[in-house]
Amino acid sequence: MTAAPGSRRRDTPPPRTGGSEAEVLRGFLDYLRGSVAAKVEGAPDAPARTAQVPSGTSLLGLLHHLTHVERATFLGERVADWQATFHAPAEVGAAVIVARYREAVAEANAVLDGCTDLGAPVALPRDGRSSKPSPSARWALTHLIEETGRHAGHADILRELIDGSTGR
Repeated sequence: MTAAPGSRRRDTPPPRTGGSEAEVLRGFLDYLRGSVAAKVEGAPDAPARTAQVPSGTSLLGLLHHLTHVERATFLGERVADWQATFHAPAEVGAAVIVARYREAVAEANAVLDGCTDLGAPVALPRDGRSSKPSPSARWALTHLIEETGRHAGHADILRELIDGSTGR
């Protein structure tokens, strides 16, 4: 479904989550994840794929990048060229990019479900190529909140440039 030009979505306030640190962090991260995915859903494919700003950033490219960030941070996947992750494959449509993002989020949440101590390292698969320790779950959550929030703001602007749609 494509948003009507200039349409406004109702803004949703940040979540009121449980009182624990993990519940607050995960609540805000999931809120931001939902916001950025909603910006891509229903966007016309060609403009969503087209860079809307001089830096070359596109709406689909942002979500494609965030998929790689989720997978690298929580699933241990390696990324050789981070800049390349900002370009969605030409043969992949918006619906597939959104589905892949939601799948990565679900897999990341499954990993987080096993984290009982935010100070403990995220249990990443080891391939023997890195001696670098895994980040703590607290660091990983905070990083993803920052990264997703930053790109959600970019997505707000890009979507408005595409079809005038605003709001979360």
